[in-house]
Amino acid sequence: MSNTPYPIDLESIRGAFPPGIEAPPLLLDFASWLKGRPWGSVGCFSLQGQFSDQAPIFDGSPLRDRFALFMRLPDGSAVGGWYGAGLDRDNPPIVGLGSEGDYAVLAPSLDGLLERLTSKAFENAWHDLLPDDEVECQTIELARWLAGRVPGEQPACEEPSSELPDFRGFVERWSRDREDYWANHRLMAELGWRLAAHLPKGKNAWDKTRFEVAIVGAQYQARVLSRGPQPFEEAASIESLLRDLREEMRRAQPELGLWYAMNFGLYADGRVMPSFEYDVHPMIDGEPAKLSEAKADLARAPRPERWVPKWLI
Repeated sequence: MSNTPYPIDLESIRGAFPPGIEAPPLLLDFASWLKGRPWGSVGCFSLQGQFSDQAPIFDGSPLRDRFALFMRLPDGSAVGGWYGAGLDRDNPPIVGLGSEGDYAVLAPSLDGLLERLTSKAFENAWHDLLPDDEVECQTIELARWLAGRVPGEQPACEEPSSELPDFRGFVERWSRDREDYWANHRLMAELGWRLAAHLPKGKNAWDKTRFEVAIVGAQYQARVLSRGPQPFEEAASIESLLRDLREEMRRAQPELGLWYAMNFGLYADGRVMPSFEYDVHPMIDGEPAKLSEAKADLARAPRPERWVPKWLI
């Protein structure tokens, strides 16, 4: 049996909550209870925070203040609180963002999620929330701990309520709307036109040519990903276009600040589908981007403290 303990990162968990909302005491207490216990004894996961940017949802950066993702599963799925419109910001429903496109309300509350862990009430896409067969199960100990938090009161195992908003519908609508948004965005349309020489040769709808971009202050680099990152002829001519896009996005959602890296795919029909990195320290000309340039960007476009990456402090 494995003695590997659960990975727990309280700093990242606290930072994953929207500004103005603190990690609930129950979650921090659960992390303390879980510390040192064998991985898999109450489920196969790590307690680590992450932003919606890195979660399995298309164009997740604008949703940072809608989620508090505090649990990661081995397949890349994420679990956490959903702060959707009209939901209780003090006790939001717990949702799962599945790596294979599974989106579900897993419990109506955090205590409901922990209670479902004790009863092993997960299946199909969420089987990683079950104990590992090769590790001694500790769900009974977890149930006792939960019951002991309120002496004499044993919370009932809560199933996701049919009265809660349709989370799968929310994600599907978001993804569809954002794909339409970028497909019709004037700057993306011009970018696709300028890069027409790089349209993919394949005939499948999913074939694409991939590009990576870094902009940090006055620094700039763009590469096409063809047998590794390569320079391309049009890189200089699209710089002003990408800088305009960066500024437009800052004005639309100023609390996010300025992104430092962008990846995008160019499809055969000329569509450009982007993703953005607000926290990565990009490489430019083989070296990390200048910290002074990154700090100048931060001063010009400040973010909430918990959204400032460590390398930028």
